[in-house]
Amino acid sequence: VQLQASGGGLVRAGDSLRLICAASGRSFSREGMAWFRQAPGKGREFVAAISLANSTNYEDFVQGRFTISRDSAGKTVYLQMNLLKPDDTAVYYCAAADNYYYGGLERKYAYWGQGTQVTVSS
Repeated sequence: VQLQASGGGLVRAGDSLRLICAASGRSFSREGMAWFRQAPGKGREFVAAISLANSTNYEDFVQGRFTISRDSAGKTVYLQMNLLKPDDTAVYYCAAADNYYYGGLERKYAYWGQGTQVTVSS
């Protein structure tokens, strides 16, 4: 099972990016999926998660700027990021649970992608 994250890049403050996480080896149509991020010198933090029924959870710093979504087949999860700020600079990781969980605890996610770098300049 692999999760492949892509879509990161170097952008300016106020720009948008769309991150994509593609699953191979199995689908996650019945499991929660999420995005985390890790900024330089900091620990990994929760960004957003989505349930099998498309219910969502967001960390407070998202403030309506990010939207998580997923396809019905459970093979792809997206993170649309708008109004990016320099503080959003981080490596973004996608994750999938092995059950319905879609909260912010890292230990609840069994599968992790390799990360995609997002750099936002001021």
